Amino acid sequence: MNKRLRRGLSAVAIGVTAAVALAACASGGSSSGGSSDDISKALKDGGTLTYWSWTPSAKDQVAAFEKAYPKVKVKLVNAGTGADQYTKLQNTIKAGSGAPDVAQVEYYALPQFALSDSLLDLSSYGFGDLKDKFATSTWNSVDMDGKIYGLPQDSGPMALFYNKKVFDEYGIAVPKTWDEYVAAAKKLHEADPDAYIAADSGDAGFTTSMIAQAGGTPFTTKGDEVTINLEDAGTKKWTKTWDQLVEQGLLSKTVGWSDDWYKQLGNGQIATLITGAWMPGNLEASVADASGDWRVAPMPTYDGGTAQTANNGGSAEAVMKQSKNPALAAGFLKWLNSSKESTGIFMKSGGFPSTTADLESSAFLDEKPEYFGGQQINKVLVDASKSSDNDFTYLPYQVYANSVYADTVGQSYENGTSLESGLAAWQKALAKYGKDQGFTLSSK
Repeated sequence: MNKRLRRGLSAVAIGVTAAVALAACASGGSSSGGSSDDISKALKDGGTLTYWSWTPSAKDQVAAFEKAYPKVKVKLVNAGTGADQYTKLQNTIKAGSGAPDVAQVEYYALPQFALSDSLLDLSSYGFGDLKDKFATSTWNSVDMDGKIYGLPQDSGPMALFYNKKVFDEYGIAVPKTWDEYVAAAKKLHEADPDAYIAADSGDAGFTTSMIAQAGGTPFTTKGDEVTINLEDAGTKKWTKTWDQLVEQGLLSKTVGWSDDWYKQLGNGQIATLITGAWMPGNLEASVADASGDWRVAPMPTYDGGTAQTANNGGSAEAVMKQSKNPALAAGFLKWLNSSKESTGIFMKSGGFPSTTADLESSAFLDEKPEYFGGQQINKVLVDASKSSDNDFTYLPYQVYANSVYADTVGQSYENGTSLESGLAAWQKALAKYGKDQGFTLSSK
């Protein structure tokens, strides 16, 4: 994903009552009853579609599609990023009209829209045959109980982006374990009180990704039964490490994606980023002065042994149930996220692919960006994509969960106190909201 476009974390709550969720689960979300032949006919006959997306490549992708299928016209709308779009999308769902035919939806938000029975199950159109085209972790994000609610657009396997110039200046070795990472944070900040190993003022998506890497599974859903356990072994493994950084003031509180954040990434005050594989284009575009300084390494692990990472960010495209021409919408979506022409356009704009053919392409793997000192960074990032599978699942109301993160866990960051208290407050708020929505909640 690109820049601050990767996730929407502003305050937004998309209500999903248990009654609606149960109806969706019982039917698995209804498919249109269409077929792959219907897609071919729809593309031949033509028509008009509306597509909501904020990805920078969308304009060029739509132009290429319309050239390939001149009888189809696609109206591209940027309805906002992440949560801003989701608010507008939910308004159209409540109104029963006004939704686009195809919409970009981040992986963390997809279950919420699926459970509200707002997305078309694409199974009958033969989308199940596309499974092998995509990395396992991203495919699992759109395949829910055998129902296919979209196609992956990109992926965000996490890696350690670090400023080699800063590391060399202070004699810091690239950390392979989290203990080494904490030691590096102390060494750097002691040498230069204005420098920090990383900036983290509290981010829900980062937290859930870090918990996932540690093996945590704090959220489970079965029908209308939701279990929340933000004290499980994986969560505690992460907080045991991260508490050291928070409580000792070893993290910059500069807000991510702000002008100051970019500036500090450029001048060395923020020395690392632990983030998704979509980050290189952002650094090149917004931190140009640091060209040649940055490198990419595998994400540290707890034992320094087997590689293990997690996904951070990433989106799918889905067909909305309100579409009046679902076969044509499905055809556009299939071309958009699985055709070589479209994924090539996406990659040129800095997107990190989810398609296995692109991930395995020698041209992609052999790229040596000057910004990263000629390092073949895609080899590191693709390797990360192979070690990002885990059992982590999102809540059926994760959009709401992320919106109240700042008021709960965010306070631990603000006060420099243990994350456990913030996570306990988050769990309490999430349990209450779930009950209010009609879910049966179990907190461990």
